[in-house]
Amino acid sequence: MPTKVKGTTGVDKIESNAIITNPVFSGDATVSGSLTVANNSTVSGSLTVANNSTVSGSLTVAGNATVSSSLTVAGDATISGTGSVTIPVGTTAQRPASPASGMIRHNTTTGSPEWYDSSSGGWINFSSSAPYFVDFLVVAGGGSGGAHAGSGAGAGGYRTSYGTGNISGGNSAVESALQFTPGTVYTITVGAGASTRVNTNGGNGANSSISGSGISTITSIGGGGGRGAASCGTGFSGGSGSGGACSSGTSAGGAGTAGQGHAGGNNSNNWGTGGGGGAGAVGGNGSGSNAGNGGAGLASSITGSSVTRAGGGGGSSQTGTNGSGGAGGGGNGAGGTATAGNVNSGSGGGGCHGSTSSSGAGGSGVVILRMPTASYSGTQSGATVTTSGSDTILTFNSSGSYTA
Repeated sequence: MPTKVKGTTGVDKIESNAIITNPVFSGDATVSGSLTVANNSTVSGSLTVANNSTVSGSLTVAGNATVSSSLTVAGDATISGTGSVTIPVGTTAQRPASPASGMIRHNTTTGSPEWYDSSSGGWINFSSSAPYFVDFLVVAGGGSGGAHAGSGAGAGGYRTSYGTGNISGGNSAVESALQFTPGTVYTITVGAGASTRVNTNGGNGANSSISGSGISTITSIGGGGGRGAASCGTGFSGGSGSGGACSSGTSAGGAGTAGQGHAGGNNSNNWGTGGGGGAGAVGGNGSGSNAGNGGAGLASSITGSSVTRAGGGGGSSQTGTNGSGGAGGGGNGAGGTATAGNVNSGSGGGGCHGSTSSSGAGGSGVVILRMPTASYSGTQSGATVTTSGSDTILTFNSSGSYTA
């Protein structure tokens, strides 16, 4: 049975467990078992407890206090000395197996004190701020349309973490936000759209990406260039694929990249070429002698307002109707000079039919980051900075960087 002690006492040693209510020890106190203090307690000398100690009231020790096992204090703890407090010391491998928010220790591997942050699920050096989550939209450059009986080009790959549902490229589910570490530099690459072509296949757009230490690089693939030079064959693959082209029969569109975009449309007879794929829809098939339209892009509100990007380019036709560009900035197909994809939309350019005409160039890509304003470091290069509610948005229309 535990020993119960009340009031002022000269007892200085308890051989078993102790439950104490309002005692005052005039000398040293030693408890060989566990100690529970239900109210206020004062020890004018030193206190030694061989096992656990629980204090639900207040405990004042004028000398040294030693607890050989664990100490639980239900209220606040005040340490009024001018010396120091020794916290647990150990290597990274010796961290607690089940850490909880508020834990502190000195890490001998890193040489720094650290605290556990439950929101990020990691140990943070005292000199560092906690990591924070950043949403993204990464759109690659669009392909350029095929030139001379050319098909529509595919849009650049489209990846996003912002929003809910199947609103990332290829109508896939949104991805997880990135976790940025303060002080780390993140490199932003914005892919160029492919240049216009004459009497040849269109070019593929360039990739866009976010990279940096501690994250998996987010890369969106450039859109597939349209088939041209009056050559029969399937379209070219990319973030979204380009349309097929041929004088007869059916040539399939090029494949899109899973999680980023859609395939291009099929060719129909007599150079009714296929439209390029978009982030939100497959490129249209040629029908009879008519060319296919570009596939639609996808809308995002990551900047605070809804903007549609990454539409496919329209195909060209020899005798029928040329295809229109897909929603989001896709270029129109034409008998003469075709239309380019919109700048910073990642949209594909339109195909042209004439042997001396120019196809539509691909639209350049874009990278957008959205983060809590309270976490925004203010250190970036190459971005346009705006706000929406409690968030800060960085829009990179060209390559740059952000230091978290």
